[in-house]
Amino acid sequence: MSRFVIPGLLRVTRRNRNYLDAQRATAYVRERALRPVAYGPPTKLRGVEVSVVHDRGWPIYTLTPSDGISRGGLVYAHGGGWVGEIASAHWQLAARIAAQTHLVVTVPIYPLIPFGTAAQVVPRVAELVTASAERYGPTFLAGDSAGGQIALSAALHLRDAGHTVPRTILISPALDLTLENPEIDDVLLRDPWLGRDGGLVFGRLWSGELSMKDPLVSPLFGDFEGLGPVTVFTGTHDILNPDARLLAAKMRQADVDLDYSEEPGLVHVYPLTPSTEGAQARRRIITTLRAELDAAHSIS
Repeated sequence: MSRFVIPGLLRVTRRNRNYLDAQRATAYVRERALRPVAYGPPTKLRGVEVSVVHDRGWPIYTLTPSDGISRGGLVYAHGGGWVGEIASAHWQLAARIAAQTHLVVTVPIYPLIPFGTAAQVVPRVAELVTASAERYGPTFLAGDSAGGQIALSAALHLRDAGHTVPRTILISPALDLTLENPEIDDVLLRDPWLGRDGGLVFGRLWSGELSMKDPLVSPLFGDFEGLGPVTVFTGTHDILNPDARLLAAKMRQADVDLDYSEEPGLVHVYPLTPSTEGAQARRRIITTLRAELDAAHSIS
């Protein structure tokens, strides 16, 4: 699918309707709380065996390569504005990573707003990373959009606890939930997916009792010294792009090993879209993880 078709489809289907208006966003949170949507994986995911456990109220799925070969692990945090459940595109990417890199991929179904908050979810995701590392070996973090926020906040949390993630992969991550970057104003009209007023409703609920500038909520305000390698994908037709640029500047200043990919004219979470650029980004994720695994295993 062409990069020019996707924005049109998003606009026609009014994909951003719950992000444009605070009242509509509040109603959407209420609706999802009353009528949660299904979160289970598609019936057929190529190249993986799927299992699930329920631990402390969370369904936690494991995608294991079908051939039984494991070289490490990866924890994937899905996006959806902290209110939308995991979708087919997330499952497909997680399965592709597992099958093509021989990583055991853990997919937590974390509690969404109004029931879940950053303070509850981020440390728990960090626990899953350490548990995966103990069981499978080198374990990576990845997430898109809201899940990108969770992944980066979890990487910072782990760094503070003395554990360095071998690489964190961020797809159009939410970085500053205040959305106060003035450059966002220039992108709003170009973004067919997200909006500020509704996004602020979701962000405030997710922050719970924490400040919206707490790194557990908005990782852009974290200290990046000593953080492991990071890969970032961002498109310029995404209101989260201005903060991705700030993140890149801060990480370079902190000497983080940063692989930053900014694509002109592309939308939010474009690596998950059925486009040529999305397919290229997915291949790059696989190549990056394979290279990291080769390096890790050569050292060990």
